[in-house]
Amino acid sequence: MKLNKILMLLIAFSLVFAAKLSFAQEEMTMEEWQKQMDELRLQKEDLEGKLDALTKEVDGLQKTSKEKDAELKKAEDDLYAAVGTTKSGAADFKKKLDALEKAVNDKNKDEAEKLLADIGKDKMHCLPEYNKRYLDLKTKVANMKEVVVQPKGYTVVKGDCLYKIAEKKEIYGNAKLWPAIWEANEKGVVSAPPKVPKTIHNPNLIYPGQILKIPALADAQKSPYLDKAKKMYKKKRVKKEEGDVKKEEKKDVKKDEKKDVKKDEKKDVKKDEKKDVKKDEKKDVKKDVKKDEKKDVKKDDKK
Repeated sequence: MKLNKILMLLIAFSLVFAAKLSFAQEEMTMEEWQKQMDELRLQKEDLEGKLDALTKEVDGLQKTSKEKDAELKKAEDDLYAAVGTTKSGAADFKKKLDALEKAVNDKNKDEAEKLLADIGKDKMHCLPEYNKRYLDLKTKVANMKEVVVQPKGYTVVKGDCLYKIAEKKEIYGNAKLWPAIWEANEKGVVSAPPKVPKTIHNPNLIYPGQILKIPALADAQKSPYLDKAKKMYKKKRVKKEEGDVKKEEKKDVKKDEKKDVKKDEKKDVKKDEKKDVKKDEKKDVKKDVKKDEKKDVKKDDKK
C-alpha cells in the first residue's frame, strides 16, 4: 500500500512540476524559478529514495514470505506425517466427519456407531483442527437412543415355515434370520386357534392360525441369529450326511447278504446236482449189475 501511495505522489509531483515549470516561464524571474526548481528536485530525490527503500523492503518481505510459506508447508507435512497421512488424507478424513455428523443429525444410530468406530481407528482425530469436533460427535453418538419398535405379529398360513416368513420383504427380507422368530415364539406365540399348539418347540413345526411375534431387529442384533442359522444348517447337513452314509451302509450290507445268499444257493444247487448225479450213477450201476446178473443166470440155465 505504501508503495502505491508513493507512486501516486510521484505522478502527481511530475504533473505539478510540469505545470509549475510552464507557469514559471511566464511569470517567475529566473532566480525564483531556479530556487523552486531546486526545491522540487530535492523533493523528487527524497521521494525516489523512499521508493527505493520501500522496493527493497517489499523484496525482502516477499522473500521472507516465501521462506515462511515453505516453513509452514514443512510443518504441516510433518504434522500429517506424525499421524500417518497427507494433506489429501486430511481432506478425506474431514469427509468422514461430515458423514458422521449427518448420521447423528439423521438419528441413524447404527450408521453413526459404524462411522465413529472407523474414525476412531484413524490417528487424524488427534489433530487439533479435528479433535474437538470428533469428541463432540463421539459424545452425541453415546447419547443417541435407539428407536425401539414394538414387535409386530404375523399369522401363519398353510405352506409357511419360519425361513419363508423371515424371507418376506415386510418381515426381514432375509431367510437366515428365522431363528429370531423361533426364539421369540419358543415359549409362547401371540395367540393360536383351539387345539393348535401355543408354543414352538420344534422350529420345523408351525401351524396355520398361529399368530407369531416378529421382533424388530437393528443391524447389530442380526449377527447372532445369522450365526445360529448357519450352525443349525451345518448340524442338519451333518445329520443328513450321516443318515445317507447309514443308508449306503445298509444298502451295501443288503447287497453283500444277497451275494452271500446267491453264493449259498449256488453251492446248494451244485451239491444237489452232485447228489443227483451220484444217485443216477448208482442207479445206472445197479441196473447194469442186475442186467449182467440176469444174463449170467440165463447162460447158466441154457447150459
